Amino acid sequence: MTRISSVVAGVFFCGLLGACGSSPTASFYTLTVDTTLTPMTSTMPVHVVVNPVTVPDVVDRPQIVTRMGNNQVVLNEFARWGEPLKADIARTIAGDLATLLASDHVSVFNMGVDAAGTWRVRVDVMRFDATPGEAITIEALWAVFPPGKPLPVAGKSLVRQPIDGHGYDALVSAADRALGAVSRDIAGVIHAGAP
Repeated sequence: MTRISSVVAGVFFCGLLGACGSSPTASFYTLTVDTTLTPMTSTMPVHVVVNPVTVPDVVDRPQIVTRMGNNQVVLNEFARWGEPLKADIARTIAGDLATLLASDHVSVFNMGVDAAGTWRVRVDVMRFDATPGEAITIEALWAVFPPGKPLPVAGKSLVRQPIDGHGYDALVSAADRALGAVSRDIAGVIHAGAP
């Protein structure tokens, strides 16, 4: 009896080791510049600094958060952002603005170059809802601070971008396009006020 128990225990232990070896690995995602954007006509490149972006606490975490119904969210431990989401959004908006304004002088860092002639952008993301297989909804309040002017131009963008396909690659691509729409609204203000 003891020998049979030892064999059963050994088989069980090997089974546990095999199960541990097949656990899923995490995938990491980053946002990128919206490839569908085209430059607006501009007489001269402008200097723009995108200030730190704020995001809701519920999505301010490494895991990609998706919405299931009105009141439930799901955190996927194996689908993660490659960098903090608010930094990723700021970098992506800066890249979008560089494309839209045809300028190499758009950054998330204040370089101190021509500070008096630099446009400043602040973005507060109020909603960043991802519903798998459906859409990404981004609601953002933003303010554009023209150089030499005391008051900003404030605006709001509400974008619902359908997700083309399934999986996290499709979801993140939809977020790229949604942020591109937000960037287009911001660039319109800068373009209208640029010399």
